[in-house]
Amino acid sequence: MTLIKSISGIRGTIGGAPGTSLTPLDIVKFTYAYCEKMKERRPKAEGERYKVVVGKDSRLSGDMVEQLVCGTLVSCGVDVVKAGFASTPTTEMAVVFEEADGGIILTASHNPKQWNALKLLNEKGEFLNAEEGAAILECAEKEEFTFADVDSLGDIEEKDFTDEHLDAVLALPAVDAEAVRNAHFKVALDAVNSVGGIIMPRLLERLGVECVCVNCEPTGEFAHNPEPLPSNLVELSEAVVANNADLGISVDPDVDRLALICENGQPFGEEYTLVSVADYLLSRVYNEALQTGKSMEEIAAPYQMTTSSNLSSSRALRDVTEQYGGEYYAAAVGEVNVTTKMKECGCLIGGEGNGGVIYPALHYGRDAMVGVALFLTNLAYKKMKVSELLATYPQYVIAKNKIELSDSALIDRILEEVKTVYAAEDINTIDGVKISFESRKEWVHLRRSNTEPIIRIYAEAATKEAADALAQQIIDIAESIIK
Repeated sequence: MTLIKSISGIRGTIGGAPGTSLTPLDIVKFTYAYCEKMKERRPKAEGERYKVVVGKDSRLSGDMVEQLVCGTLVSCGVDVVKAGFASTPTTEMAVVFEEADGGIILTASHNPKQWNALKLLNEKGEFLNAEEGAAILECAEKEEFTFADVDSLGDIEEKDFTDEHLDAVLALPAVDAEAVRNAHFKVALDAVNSVGGIIMPRLLERLGVECVCVNCEPTGEFAHNPEPLPSNLVELSEAVVANNADLGISVDPDVDRLALICENGQPFGEEYTLVSVADYLLSRVYNEALQTGKSMEEIAAPYQMTTSSNLSSSRALRDVTEQYGGEYYAAAVGEVNVTTKMKECGCLIGGEGNGGVIYPALHYGRDAMVGVALFLTNLAYKKMKVSELLATYPQYVIAKNKIELSDSALIDRILEEVKTVYAAEDINTIDGVKISFESRKEWVHLRRSNTEPIIRIYAEAATKEAADALAQQIIDIAESIIK
């Protein structure tokens, strides 16, 4: 049993003893603490009501967790808008649509079905920052509960925000729905038996895209490991080839991550989802500047020709950004860290190399729907196969490894030893340790996971062999300390 409290929310396995997993008592405790800190953050006059949006993915524990969360909110005198089956980005946007005081998303993202989580949002539909999250944890640990009396209980209403979310995506100037319709695309979609099977076919239908559904029934019984990695997408790759589709689309259970499959069944690479979308948006500004004589800054306003991703994301985004005269900024791992950096630098586009596209013209949150709409627009304009589009980008390979370590002191020792061994190289320590070898455009990054009790090791190079060799150097250092 596992219970993890981090910048990514309150995440754990269902069942077990309180404090060791995500039990009903833990759910109530953390929901109550969220309410208390929300009220402190947004004080209101006596009689004014608080409102929180609650959405969920299709996990088997979803109904149970939803009932506990909504019941606790009501008992705290908070009105609840139940969004039902709703993607993470849909719930985020629903907070804004409803002018709510916050939101709670019930999803463990890419974790297996045994897991669930409370992802906590502010009044902008964005994740709470580390300081706000820490305050909630502190409040929860005190277990000092005072609930509303019967005349002050909150109310519950149910709303479906799917179409409102899609309306906002399709209204974006950078999304050319007519061009996509005229391209007559055919795609295979793997929604891993969750809410992506509800919202993504609706989006594709509105874009005039023929959709072959794979694992689209939102049963919560995930047909495969829900993380959208190539090893988990064999069925989708086969469906793309068998149906002569133009591409394959894979999303995780809460639909904030997007991975693509080329028409030949080969992975596009989740790292290249963001790269491709960024290339389209940057080139759109660049080309308009050439055609009109206006400055890129004027065309991009209120944003700038800047991009951001986390430290473990591919260098390809930096290369593409600089190709158009823009500037790239790295952020610590975690969506809230990336969005903070994006706001600071006025980024036109950003996200994470795990297939997370954050397009601030829509909202500051990873959103697979806007990722698909922008990607298909770009593909329609380019009039080329997905594999041909991939070949136009700088080619890098990332090796992803992890080491399970229960002793945090060992992790600290490993990080310090790596810094010592590579002291002569370019070292970034804002999130673990990242060593960049600029002369050969390679890097390796090791850090604690935000969601699991492990240390992650990412290495990138021009070839798989070089990336694996670089990662192995770090693994050897770690193993020498563990022994």
